[in-house]
Amino acid sequence: MAMRTALYDAHLALGARMVPFGGWDMPLHYGSQIEEHQAVRRAAGMFDVSHMRVVDLSGREVKPYLRGLLANDVGRLHIPGKALYSCMLNPQGGVIDDLIVYYLADDRYRMVVNAATAAGDLEWLRRQVGDQAVAIRPRPDLAMIAVQGPAARARIAPLLPAALGGAAQGLAPFAAAEAGEWFLARTGYTGEDGCELMLPAAEVVPLWRALLEAGVAPCGLGARDTLRLEAGMNLYGADMDETTTPLESGLGWTVAWEPIDRAFTGREVLEAQRTDPLTRRLVGLLLSGPGVLRSHQKVLSGACVVGETTSGGFAPTLGRSIAFARVAPDIGEECAVEIRGKPLGARVVKPPFVRQGKPCIAL
Repeated sequence: MAMRTALYDAHLALGARMVPFGGWDMPLHYGSQIEEHQAVRRAAGMFDVSHMRVVDLSGREVKPYLRGLLANDVGRLHIPGKALYSCMLNPQGGVIDDLIVYYLADDRYRMVVNAATAAGDLEWLRRQVGDQAVAIRPRPDLAMIAVQGPAARARIAPLLPAALGGAAQGLAPFAAAEAGEWFLARTGYTGEDGCELMLPAAEVVPLWRALLEAGVAPCGLGARDTLRLEAGMNLYGADMDETTTPLESGLGWTVAWEPIDRAFTGREVLEAQRTDPLTRRLVGLLLSGPGVLRSHQKVLSGACVVGETTSGGFAPTLGRSIAFARVAPDIGEECAVEIRGKPLGARVVKPPFVRQGKPCIAL
């Protein structure tokens, strides 16, 4: 039986279409995926993301532990609440998961990992501790709501505890603030401004209802996917997984190469790939005409197969179909995608496709 978040009944009351996702019953949409997408681009929408797992890490040796565990370097974080996005790699350089980690103190961090990989992530985290002074505490007692869009922070601020109300307006991007068990971060997965709020699951339903009354639209997984795709954000299990490295997944920018003596897991493989002219790369595709790009479609250069789409769909902001594709490094600026046995023309572009609600590629 699939797991349910504390907001499950609230979703049903709003007429949500529920679907299985990462072992959870989650809302796909509440009637119109397009309207939910546009609500986030134009004003504010909210997502129940309580299926994602919060993990608190603490102890005298937690910083060196994380510096060896992640491809990005938590040693860069010095201001409490500051966050970074990173991949957690296996020894072959494959992506076990992509995650956000927050620095709270030299001996205290918070990590948010994906729902479908949470059990494996926790097993991996524990296996890597060894004899280091590190404590790992999963937080299933917490719920999580993402409020996203240009009006998101203004609408959520009056509903927060007094200690966080001002923080909602003053937080820098990729920073967080705490007030007891409430944790507010200016992060998200839509390409819009906004925040993600973690709080006790027992307190999340009243907040959800208050956000509804404040005019924040409930949004499901469908809109979350089209928003992240337009924003050029990877989806774990589609655009990267344990068989692909960050360099093959458009995530080279998340690898901290300096200092050169930081021996993080998978570094040797990435160093070799870094100078290999044959390393595949992840690109954006814009379909030239009608059609819908999906995952696992062949990418063609002339008669040669040079790659495959990893995720794709219709982009409501652009009115066109877009995709990510893992391709040969010399693909050029034009290609074709095989859709239902026919090659359809596409342009190779650099994501993101949309920034702050506006196209950032030529149509």
